[in-house]
Amino acid sequence: MQGRPPLTIHPIEDPEGLRQAQPGPSTGSGRTGGGSARHTGADSALPVRKRKPLLLHPAAKPLLFAVCLLPFAWLFYGAFTSNLGANPAETLIRNTGDWTLRFLCITLAVTPIRTWTKQPALARFRRMLGLFAFFYVVLHFLSYAWLDMGFDPQAIVRDIPKRPFALVGFTAFVLMIPLAATSFNRAIKALGAARWQLLHRLIYVIALLGLLHFFWMRAAKTNFAEVAVYGAVLAVLLGWRLMRRWRGS
Repeated sequence: MQGRPPLTIHPIEDPEGLRQAQPGPSTGSGRTGGGSARHTGADSALPVRKRKPLLLHPAAKPLLFAVCLLPFAWLFYGAFTSNLGANPAETLIRNTGDWTLRFLCITLAVTPIRTWTKQPALARFRRMLGLFAFFYVVLHFLSYAWLDMGFDPQAIVRDIPKRPFALVGFTAFVLMIPLAATSFNRAIKALGAARWQLLHRLIYVIALLGLLHFFWMRAAKTNFAEVAVYGAVLAVLLGWRLMRRWRGS
């Protein structure tokens, strides 16, 4: 039997320079001000714990969760206090749709920002952001089905194919369902990493359908300023991925 290799202890790094420098040998008698205190260096040899990055802090995810709920809390409060304007139904439908598109953009922005800033810990928030996009699209559809259609299934089935923007938006909603349903570790193991990644590339199609849905919604009012902003953001996020794939990196 071979013996165990000797245990090697590596010193903990001190990036903030908190460790005191050990004094060098004295050139004189070693006495300062009548005292003869001897420096053993024991205090300076104590390791200093590295601070955990903020992105890895246990409170980071709960804090992000609370922040992502703020739009919902604002809409709920506005509906409860009747402060959603002259047309509360339109306000609810439009705002839940806007936040769906925003969370899709934020989710797609995680990987580029993680690469540019060299912060791999950002990846741990991507799943939560994607699920919040699904949360707001569910609220968007329920607001439409309740406030516009009165939860009448037959009226909904007749209305969606009749209006192109509704059909595109509903298609994006349906495509988001399998992504949300497989956003947990057991699903990754069941599908296999390759098939799971292929399925979740649907987010690119969903984002473009969401932008088209938003464009047709704004076309009736000839208001394309916000559409241009979302289009530019998605062009950067998807263009970066195409360039990266083309370069083979």
